[in-house]
Amino acid sequence: MKEIVVLSGKGGTGKTSITASLAVLAGSDAVVADCDVDAANMHLLMQPDFAQSAEFYSGELAIIDQNVCTQCGICSEKCRFGAIPLINNTYTVNPLSCEGCGYCQKVCPTEAISMKSRKSGYVYISYTKVNSIMVHARLDIGAENSGKLVAKVKSEAKELAERENKSYVIVDGSPGIGCPVVSSLSGANYVVLVTEPTVSGLHDLERIYNVIKRFRIKTGCVINKFDINPKITNEIMEFLKKEGITHLTNIPFDLAFITAMTDAKTIVETNSPSRELVNTVWKLIITEANIN
Repeated sequence: MKEIVVLSGKGGTGKTSITASLAVLAGSDAVVADCDVDAANMHLLMQPDFAQSAEFYSGELAIIDQNVCTQCGICSEKCRFGAIPLINNTYTVNPLSCEGCGYCQKVCPTEAISMKSRKSGYVYISYTKVNSIMVHARLDIGAENSGKLVAKVKSEAKELAERENKSYVIVDGSPGIGCPVVSSLSGANYVVLVTEPTVSGLHDLERIYNVIKRFRIKTGCVINKFDINPKITNEIMEFLKKEGITHLTNIPFDLAFITAMTDAKTIVETNSPSRELVNTVWKLIITEANIN
């Protein structure tokens, strides 16, 4: 089983569209993992059935026992996050502001405050429109520890792939270079970078590859919308050559991507010429990752 992670240095490059296309091409021989938990949207293209769900807990939340609380206000005064306001003459914890540090519990003279595990989101296991297994998640509003949720999604996907004897785990990672991205890279066999020929696209491509180099993972790159700025496309190709990154393909700006998305389809489910380009990318990835 090989794990292929698709990343981009910034949002809006077409990362999820490419990932979903690869997942459709892999079909039922893949387990798909949507690790972009802060803004998960791969389900819009893969149409999972949300067959199984489980709550995800991470971090802690302060809870005040109002039967023990004397309303002295020390907790509110000491909380540096302003998470314990006085509302209707009662001190109450605001879960969106509470950082779970536990200091309020330590300073409470009546021991009215306890720390409880915080529900941070949900993890789902589904079957998709191509009969593949998909592991995905939803992070609650204001919740943190998305890196841990990514790790949970990935571990579930790998366990399912091994149990069901699947050939691939295809991971849609978060954009950027933060903790969720690092968590997505752990254990990967191959990384596909999706970039665009803009100043920020090139800059963020360089940043994310500096992260990937530390993991020593074989990497390829798709330049999406390559024809909107030939000058920067050439600069990206020079960067790929210098760093030894495989240039998988150039995809032109194609309105068929937008039309497909509005129909909840991937580009490989259309008759667009870009379909063949993505097909070629998938074949190259299989070769590059030594899957055959």
